[in-house]
Parts: sequence; structure tokens; C-alpha cells
Amino acid sequence: MSEPSHRFAIRVYYEDTDAAGMVYHSNYLKFAERARTEWLRDLGVQQDAWRKDTGLGFAVTRCEIDYRRPARLDDVLDVATRILEIGGASLVAEQVIRRETDEVARLKLVVACIDGSGRPARLPKNLRTAMTAATAVGVND
Repeated sequence: MSEPSHRFAIRVYYEDTDAAGMVYHSNYLKFAERARTEWLRDLGVQQDAWRKDTGLGFAVTRCEIDYRRPARLDDVLDVATRILEIGGASLVAEQVIRRETDEVARLKLVVACIDGSGRPARLPKNLRTAMTAATAVGVND
């Protein structure tokens, strides 16, 4: 993964683990979601206020996960987010979850901008500009 546009640290708690003491597979999605939320917050988007102001939100429309190594109770994980592509109404993101130097999981997601009825909506120009500046990727219309 080349330089991420955002990093987010998270600790594994007991509630995140299964009976074997490893992070339950679906919790990696939660970790990734939290990291994307904080990335947006760093760009000035607090999602609830943004939804109320613009009528827009985000929805994951595709997700691929490769599980590499198990994370365990009390591990401190680093979630690195990198935007691969920004389209008119969506973006493609890669997120890598690491424990120190070990890659724990790798996700590739398509995230759509949607209106209040759940239909695709163009990303507002100011947000596209902020995302592009933060990620140094090209914008595809």
C-alpha cells in the first residue's frame, strides 16, 4: 500500500473477540467504518450534520476482505485508509489493518454517495475537492 491518506488507531476489546479470543470476522468491518468516519471528520464532514444539511449520506456497495492474521484481545491496530479512485457519485477505498508490522486484514470497498431515498447522488464539488487534495488521486466523472 502506498502512503495512506488517513490513519486511525483502535484497541481490541473483549467484546470484539470470539470464543477463541480472536477478533470476530465482522468486527473488522466496524474497525474500517470507524476509520472512514474519522477520515471524513478530518475533512470537515460530520456525517449526521452533513446528512441534515445536504440530504446526502454514504453507503458501502461492495466490500472485499482478505483476512491475513488474527487480531487478539488488547492488540492495538492501525487502520490505514487510502482512496484509490473518486468518481462522480462514488469512491473506491483500500483499508489495511495492521498490528505493528503484521498485516491483519485488507479491505477494498466501493462507497456510494446517496440521497435520502437511497439513490446515487453526485458528491458535492467541495467534498470532491477536499477528498482529492487529501488523497492525491485523480477524479473520474
